[in-house]
Amino acid sequence: MNLVLDAGNTRVKLAVFQQDEILEKAICSSENFFEISGELFQKYPGIGQGIVSNVGKLPENMLEKLPENIKMLHLDGEIKLPFRMKYTTPQSLGKDRIALIAAAVQQYPGKNVLVIDAGTCITYDFKNSREEYLGGAISPGMQMRFKSLHKFTANLPLITAKPEADLIGNSTENSILSGIINGLKMELKGIIQSYESEFEHLTVIYTGGDSQFLSIPLKNSIFANSNFLLEGLNFILEFNINQ
Repeated sequence: MNLVLDAGNTRVKLAVFQQDEILEKAICSSENFFEISGELFQKYPGIGQGIVSNVGKLPENMLEKLPENIKMLHLDGEIKLPFRMKYTTPQSLGKDRIALIAAAVQQYPGKNVLVIDAGTCITYDFKNSREEYLGGAISPGMQMRFKSLHKFTANLPLITAKPEADLIGNSTENSILSGIINGLKMELKGIIQSYESEFEHLTVIYTGGDSQFLSIPLKNSIFANSNFLLEGLNFILEFNINQ
């Protein structure tokens, strides 16, 4: 059995895998990490190895207190990846982006895949049919755009997002909605069309908290399940175990 840890900026996701199948998943804060992880180890004594993606505030010394018999791999520059890295600055590549591409390699082998992760930032990551990761783009996320308009202007209010916005805003609130929601959807559509013009039979995968909110209906678009990133981390772990 494998233990997968994804430590983000606000919470820690834990998942127990039996090969490719998730047996159980938990979400906790760094404060109750030991309590939750201890319950998983007690329930699944067969856990023998794990992988850690730590981009948040989980102290490294906390990981050192995990059971000694558990071999933990860290997602870092030394780990072997199930795809060929063409990114020129891999040391600064986000661990979440690496895990998402690994999941795309596992679940859509031999295909041109664009993964769009709509969260705090919107990231675009592309792997080709030869399992080469070429890179992508990073753009401000939806909530970041709402907050920046409010913070960096004197009079614009902070408003709540809505799934649809009129093209012509007939009030200040509706004008902000039009600019951000329609602007983001046009950004997505334009980027996807640019990839489609260059790469045949493109598969587009949406993930992240705002993915369904901002999705553009396409013939070859897929909503990734909520475990997509965890599955990518587990695939990286299995790839290293079997080397």
